Amino acid sequence: MLPMASTLRHHADFRRLWAGDTIAQVGTHVGLVVLPLLAVGLLNASAFQMGLLTAAEHAAFLLLGLPAGAWVDRVRRRPLMIRMDLARAALLATVPLAWWMDALTFTQLVVVALLVGTCTVFFDVGYQSYLPSLVGRQHLVEGNAKLQASHSVAFTTGPALGGGLAQLVGTAVALLTTGLGYLASALFLSRIRTVEPEPVRPARRDLRAEVMEGLRFVVRNRYLRPMVSCTATWNLFGGVQNAVLILFLVTQVGLTEGAVGLVVGLAGVGGIVGALVAARVNRAIGQARAIWVVQVVSAPFGLLLPMAAPGWPLVVAVAGTVVVSVCVVVYNVAQVSFRQTICPDHLLGRMNASVRFLVWGSLPLGGLLGGVLGELIGLRPTLWVAASGCGLASLWVLLSPLRGLRDLPEEHRTETVG
Repeated sequence: MLPMASTLRHHADFRRLWAGDTIAQVGTHVGLVVLPLLAVGLLNASAFQMGLLTAAEHAAFLLLGLPAGAWVDRVRRRPLMIRMDLARAALLATVPLAWWMDALTFTQLVVVALLVGTCTVFFDVGYQSYLPSLVGRQHLVEGNAKLQASHSVAFTTGPALGGGLAQLVGTAVALLTTGLGYLASALFLSRIRTVEPEPVRPARRDLRAEVMEGLRFVVRNRYLRPMVSCTATWNLFGGVQNAVLILFLVTQVGLTEGAVGLVVGLAGVGGIVGALVAARVNRAIGQARAIWVVQVVSAPFGLLLPMAAPGWPLVVAVAGTVVVSVCVVVYNVAQVSFRQTICPDHLLGRMNASVRFLVWGSLPLGGLLGGVLGELIGLRPTLWVAASGCGLASLWVLLSPLRGLRDLPEEHRTETVG
């Protein structure tokens, strides 16, 4: 454990976690562009099928999100994360293999997306529950900011890399990059030397009771409840946007595969800026205040994306998404660190899983809704619905008890610091 004056730059095991996560995230964001491009380019997917694919990528959070937390709390997190990385790499390798054998189908894409999403549920719950024991709670904001920086770099470089690879070597081959990222992540995680504490297992195991304990902690906490409601609403309409965005950029804005990757990647530049300033914003205006202020600031800029068209309208739309990305990352660092700090150790896995169930479980619903709306009212009107819904999500935190706080609630300070 580091003394308070130290920074995580000198924490060798955190650097290994950080490096592995960065490489895996780049691979993931390559896949998030390449997989839908593959569906559109090789399999001529419709708007509804794109919505179905988006839903499959996140359905596991809805189906397995709650029991995943109880399972994660029963085992050591690092070995679990390594196994999930290896499984994701193997699953993704089946796509180019099937393409080379001229046997690739849309059904296989959906199944692979669903199973990879299942592994991601366990990996994400594991790493969010693992971080406090690795770095200490006093370093959570710094640790989460650095991990968010990795996600933002991946969000910027991954789509551009994926779009460029898809244009150069084909979408099926480009998907291999994602699998290689997961293998690299597993390698770095395997080199961590910090001994993870043995999980405290209940004398009598009752999965349902354990799951409900974590869910009750989230829904009954007056600070967590509005954060979860805000994020779930934002993700619901984010799923609507994700379902039709790439199809919209290809068919209505007229972009090539490489240009799509570049546009999506440029939107992530704001995420890098957000990660760099997140800790400073948290200190300047307060961790609790940052949660609702940045949500309110981002809302009008999200309305620029549906205006995208060839030329300057596209530039303005991308600029708007850059600002939204800054705000999203600052919000994520603040709210993830906030909830990790106020949660007891023995509930971390179940708390994180309950939050993931509620906030990521809305993504597949949004994906399906986006696919249906894309067929019924068209792609651009669907993007207007998505942008409006994301903007209204800020009302949950704006009208909550968080608005009266600057930092961590007083009742949680003495029991969590140190």
